[in-house]
Amino acid sequence: MASTPPHCSITASTKSYKNHQYPKNHFKNHQNNHRNHPLPRKFSLSNPLPSPCNAAKHTAAAASASTVRAPVSQVSTPFPSLDPDFSGRRSTRFVSKMHLGRPKTSINTRHTSIAEEVLQLALHNALAGLESILVSFESKLSGSDDYTFLLRELGNRSEYEKAIKCFNFAVRRETRRTEQGKLATAMISILGRLGKVELARGVFHTALNEGYGKTVYAFSALISAFGRSGYCDEALKVFDSMKNYGLKPNLVIYNAVIDACGKGGLEFKRVVEIFDEMLRSGVQPDRITFNSLLAVCSRGGLWEAASNLFSEMVDRGIDRDIFTYNTFLDAVCKGGQMDLAFEIMAEMPAKNIFPNVITYSTMVDGYAKAGRFDDALNLFNEMKFLGIGLDRVSYNTLLSIYAKLGRFEEALDICREMEDSGMRRDVVTYNALLGGYGKQGKYDEVRALFDEMKAQKVSPNLLTYSTVIDVYSKGGLYDEAMDVFREFKRAGLKADVVLYSALIDALCKNGLVESAVSLLDEMTKEGIRPNVVTYNSIIDAFGRSATSEHVFDAGGIRESLADSSSSLVIKQCIHGTAVDREDNRIVKIFGQLAAEKGGQAKKDCGGKREILCILGIFQKMHELEIRPNVVTFSAILNACSRCDSFEDASMLLEELRLFDNQVYGVAYGLLMGYRENVWIQAQSLFDEVKLMDSSTASAFYNALTDMLWHFDQKRGAQLVVLEGKRRQVWDNVWSNSCLDLHLMSSGAARAMVHSWLLNIHSTVFEGHELPKLLSILTGWGKHSKVVGDGALRRAVEALLNGMGAPFQLAKCNLGRFVSTGPVVTAWLRESGTKNLLVLHDNRTQPENTRFEEISNLQTLTL
Repeated sequence: MASTPPHCSITASTKSYKNHQYPKNHFKNHQNNHRNHPLPRKFSLSNPLPSPCNAAKHTAAAASASTVRAPVSQVSTPFPSLDPDFSGRRSTRFVSKMHLGRPKTSINTRHTSIAEEVLQLALHNALAGLESILVSFESKLSGSDDYTFLLRELGNRSEYEKAIKCFNFAVRRETRRTEQGKLATAMISILGRLGKVELARGVFHTALNEGYGKTVYAFSALISAFGRSGYCDEALKVFDSMKNYGLKPNLVIYNAVIDACGKGGLEFKRVVEIFDEMLRSGVQPDRITFNSLLAVCSRGGLWEAASNLFSEMVDRGIDRDIFTYNTFLDAVCKGGQMDLAFEIMAEMPAKNIFPNVITYSTMVDGYAKAGRFDDALNLFNEMKFLGIGLDRVSYNTLLSIYAKLGRFEEALDICREMEDSGMRRDVVTYNALLGGYGKQGKYDEVRALFDEMKAQKVSPNLLTYSTVIDVYSKGGLYDEAMDVFREFKRAGLKADVVLYSALIDALCKNGLVESAVSLLDEMTKEGIRPNVVTYNSIIDAFGRSATSEHVFDAGGIRESLADSSSSLVIKQCIHGTAVDREDNRIVKIFGQLAAEKGGQAKKDCGGKREILCILGIFQKMHELEIRPNVVTFSAILNACSRCDSFEDASMLLEELRLFDNQVYGVAYGLLMGYRENVWIQAQSLFDEVKLMDSSTASAFYNALTDMLWHFDQKRGAQLVVLEGKRRQVWDNVWSNSCLDLHLMSSGAARAMVHSWLLNIHSTVFEGHELPKLLSILTGWGKHSKVVGDGALRRAVEALLNGMGAPFQLAKCNLGRFVSTGPVVTAWLRESGTKNLLVLHDNRTQPENTRFEEISNLQTLTL
């Protein structure tokens, strides 16, 4: 869960790569692997996809400004595009990269050498002695220029208390209001940069009260201070208060507030309203404005809106710089559009803007998150060829890729190369290795690495603890997980959504759904907002049939618990203080898991109660504006496959159409036999899924196929499998000689066998020769936990025998069916074979039957 390190700040300074011998055809090797993907130039900026934000809504009117932006009516799409959250990755953390690597802007003050002498004395003396130093040099210091220099240099060294004392001294002696205002602006900016927003607010209000703070520059400095710390509510209040002082916002102010809103997580729609207000006021945007708007798009992966902004800069004659391209690329990569991102990067040299370390790091991170590791590693090789030095983020990203691939020797080589370059392993490095080892089940290495990290004085952070607890929980090492949690509490850290989600997922995987739902209630009471990952675990658990009776209330989650060990845990946790209750609950849950070790006995309690639980959770997500993603969809389809009856499954999907008719309408239509009517709409959905990473896309197709097979809509299941084949979803498991079903559900696996045999049937009748040896691999199956059980193997064996397919179990591998090319060819040429391979639906609707629309549809965009 936590194996991918956040893409945090690039520490190396930005290079100019104009001095590199940059090869004109350096992208040539990539070109054949990417489709033509022109930049979209007309997408509604005024009507972006909504996203939740806790910020107070800004009061600016939303009327359209007179700009070159295209209205929604000009966009021609047969079906609405799915929200980036549907295909979004599962990370719960975001760090803006807009200014990463940007060189510090130097302020050209005309300070004297005396100011530099005073600075040295101030640095080498205690705070108490600073006043006497300033008094002794007062007559020699040259006004506000010297004092501004002192403030800035003390701030750069985090000596904010000395800076404040110096500021107070300077303001008392300065008689000119304008100069006092300059000093106040500088002090507010310095405190904001250091995250001391309350002190910055105090300086601002003092300046206002004493008559020298009523300037757009002081307001801009405070807005930026709040923005840096993520307080967009406060930044907007300062922005609105300017009117009370008769000040008219200028370009500097608007840029500051847009930047603050982006850093504070304000939804894109609200930021656009501010931008529209700016245009109506006659203030024309510049490159900084657009870079800030692009950063907002980057945060939400709004690549289409970012594309429109990028094009609008050209229409307005605003030059785009390296920061524009890097931020735009980040938005496109976060939106999963890696082919488009590649083309944007390829055009940069022609614009005399050369990709730098940030450009490459962004692209590599995007490829890695899309599961395209080969492309990511190729880009790293290209960086080395161009002589672009890797920085800490680049090294950590590369290390994370090798760790995910299980190539730990290469990952450790990267660590050594990183250390040889003068960069010690940091917490991001260790987090990547811990996650990688954990996913491979290398628990001894996780334990040793966690100990080494602390021995090297690298303090574990919240992500570290979340990763280790998640690894141990998934590995059944509950005692170890409990010890790490206790250490986490001793470190004084507070659990966040990632840690809670890991604990909830561990409970759900062990069938303790009531405890999981109770812990979900607990986290919301603690003021921690659940995310889509949290709810996905619970939906999936309900779909797997929980262990004891439960009641779900959409207005708040409550349980009716059976008299079992899980209910005992919850009852025991009622006592104690609020903090102790939270800690005790988690510790006792680990104790329960450790005691049961292997999970309690499952008993099916499916039917309508479980469906109501899932609908209740979905309704709660809707209320909290937590948008479901493709993992949610797959979990719900898996739940349908486990429903007691066709009626229950169809009822669940029909209800979910009220939330999203595009996504759940496709599943419902295929289930009900409206295949001809919904197939065009299904194509739009498949287009979106194709843009996701391979494992997520494969899980989606597996879940949809399995549900259709389960309810005898086998022709629909076969068409979905073949569609996946056409879109290269199965490239890693499907070839002319071998079909690998290791990770498939039972129904999906059988549909895939039919489709694979039908595909090689076409090969034979096209006059091609089959390989000498054909194999179907089943392993022990996705849902077979006991070695030797072979539920999937038995299902595939029964299917092959029923068709009379000439495959036999391999003597040395009980999970592998084999046959020779000539034998299979002879069977495929038999007259009745094709009829056996082409599947049929149990229920169909006449082609002229209209797929029922839902009136008063409540849209919840995924």
